[in-house]
Amino acid sequence: MAELPSIILHLTSHPICLRIRGQSVYEDENQRTWLHLVMDLEGDLQVRLWQNDTPSGNIALTTSPLTSSTMPSMWTLHLGSQYVDSMGQFWRIVHHVKVDDLEEMVLELMDDS
Repeated sequence: MAELPSIILHLTSHPICLRIRGQSVYEDENQRTWLHLVMDLEGDLQVRLWQNDTPSGNIALTTSPLTSSTMPSMWTLHLGSQYVDSMGQFWRIVHHVKVDDLEEMVLELMDDS
């Protein structure tokens, strides 16, 4: 039996705010959790976030120096197409898609940050 093709939806409604909740985990304003992965692509710093329904009660709040020094504690949506982080840096939204039931967003640090 052949697999059905994946349905890809390009999303234009983005989380307003993402706050660090634990090691590699952010939480949006609707208490949805987002895992992240930092990628350095030929000098361009990108962060891949994917929405994962981990109950927030199962996530220990972290104030780890490693996490807080390498990743912002918060991202806030700015002008609808980019984020500003807690360190005042701007990140453009490379893409925000939903493939089947998996929501993914990629942010890229802007050069003039």
